Amino acid sequence: MTSHQNTQTMKPATAAKKLGVYLESTPAKFQEGVVSRTELNELQANPPAWLQELRKNGPHPRPVVASKLGVSIAGLARGGITEPLTTEQIEALKQEFPEWLRKERATQAEVRKETARIKERDEERARRAQEA
Repeated sequence: MTSHQNTQTMKPATAAKKLGVYLESTPAKFQEGVVSRTELNELQANPPAWLQELRKNGPHPRPVVASKLGVSIAGLARGGITEPLTTEQIEALKQEFPEWLRKERATQAEVRKETARIKERDEERARRAQEA
């Protein structure tokens, strides 16, 4: 009996998320088909011109926008940003540096500090438990 391995595929939305691009900005062929794991790996290794352009100029999906602004996705929503933004729009926001962005960056910095503190605490507890 021979084992038959199926090709793993994903929906275009999943592939776009993994590629860090806004699905509605991708070519119709990409949006309408399914993407195999092999095709995704190839897109990541050798991005075509359309993918390079989207990654460079956008529009970018919210997770990418949040990352580029140094805030959380929830922070974007609190700031009234619910739509994808282009790189140019993101840079303009950084230049304007509105109050909501200032607050959200401070909040994000506090979250990172607390996460690091908890990680250190847990590592210390684990070390003590091993010594005991």
